Amino acid sequence: MREPVDRVKFERALRELAAEVRGPADIYVTGGGTAVLEGWRPTTVDLDLKAIPEPAGFFEAIAVLKERLDVNIELASPDDFIPELPGWRDRSQFIARHGQINFFHYDLYSQALSKIERGHPRDVTDVKAMLERGLIDRDKLLGLFSAIEPKLIRYPAIEPTILRRAVLAFCRPAGSV
Repeated sequence: MREPVDRVKFERALRELAAEVRGPADIYVTGGGTAVLEGWRPTTVDLDLKAIPEPAGFFEAIAVLKERLDVNIELASPDDFIPELPGWRDRSQFIARHGQINFFHYDLYSQALSKIERGHPRDVTDVKAMLERGLIDRDKLLGLFSAIEPKLIRYPAIEPTILRRAVLAFCRPAGSV
């Protein structure tokens, strides 16, 4: 089991990843990485990343960094769990540029909906933190869910009715019953 990753170690991993690859890309941070970099969680167990396009040497760099920094690195993003939200790239927030790599937070609405779908306790806590910090808006979250709801048929592991209920529970105004 590898050590948890804090903000300092996460930022170092991003810099070193950019130094190891041999080409330009946009790399999207998701999951616990966003939570750590945005400050509502002190650590995460892994670095969840999505590269577009995958730069030359990307997989080799991941293998090197996993050992050098003693971190878990996974290629995972919300669109692995739910349909891609329209406009997700435009809503992805810039983190930093190192070398030829631009790092972004993967769209927080996409992250929130994929976390609601998974429903793990830590995921639920993360979505609550996004709402409490004003990083996502309830009405917009519901609107984006409605936009992808017809596409859920392509995700047989998802029960659309159950997911809709879970999304609605998060989209109720704070303090309502």
